[in-house]
Amino acid sequence: MAEYVYGGGTVLQSPLFIEFILPFILVFAIVFAVLQKSEVLGKGKKQVDAMVAFAVGLITIAFGQAVGIIIQLSVFLSVGIVVFLVLMILMGIWAKPGDFESAFKKFRTLGGIVSIIAVVITVMIVTGAWDYLYANFVIGGESSFLSNVVAIAVVVIAVAFVWFGAKDSSESGKEDK
Repeated sequence: MAEYVYGGGTVLQSPLFIEFILPFILVFAIVFAVLQKSEVLGKGKKQVDAMVAFAVGLITIAFGQAVGIIIQLSVFLSVGIVVFLVLMILMGIWAKPGDFESAFKKFRTLGGIVSIIAVVITVMIVTGAWDYLYANFVIGGESSFLSNVVAIAVVVIAVAFVWFGAKDSSESGKEDK
């Protein structure tokens, strides 16, 4: 591999490439694809879509925090895809020959739920919201975790009583008539 002159690593490891070029290309491609698919700016307006995508890409790389989030989410995406691929291969080993589709259907819902939870937690960690929630709810900032759990449980129980109690009284009212 070619050595990067200033950093001692390869060209692909240079901060210019990682923090500017790759995030710009990613944002540009995603915005351009969304604009082309949605035709928000008009049908057949590739030049306009490209200019808007170019501007959004430049605006995005101007803010270091946004670039940091994009880089960290891209790493999570890459690792997640590799984990999913390994899972698919292992599922394929135990599936009957030619019957992989039916074996995979059983795991679609579970995989979707786990993916959504993983993405939400990852975004919270990358943006710093996880640390805030941990400091305020688990460690005990202004309130403790236990008191929050008790408060949430009381609210859920109260809503459940109202919800199911209202259904029962409306059904009993229908029987009386």
